[in-house]
Amino acid sequence: MKFILSTHNITLTEAIEQHILHQIDKLEHIDRWLIDARVTLEKDHVAHSPEKQFKCGIRVGIRGNDLFAEDRESDLYAAIDLAVKKLRQQLRARHSKTKAAKHKQAARLKESARAKSE
Repeated sequence: MKFILSTHNITLTEAIEQHILHQIDKLEHIDRWLIDARVTLEKDHVAHSPEKQFKCGIRVGIRGNDLFAEDRESDLYAAIDLAVKKLRQQLRARHSKTKAAKHKQAARLKESARAKSE
């Protein structure tokens, strides 16, 4: 998987990068077909609300439409964690939806085969 990390008004440290990579790795466990992940970290100096000055936006490229999540928090690590949590929920919903469609199609085929045999 390709990984792109960009920052704005934040000094990127090894700890921040490792934390993001660890969180993105958790997403790969849910869906192994992730193409790329683009993470944007920003610090707003003139924040509209002083308690939420860090922003983390993550765009994950997968087959079909890309998934995007963004969160603002006072702690950078919390913003990263919550953005990844939102993406995890989106991936699970997408996985459940495709799985349900496959089961529905299989049930239709089974019912039509049963109707033909009668």
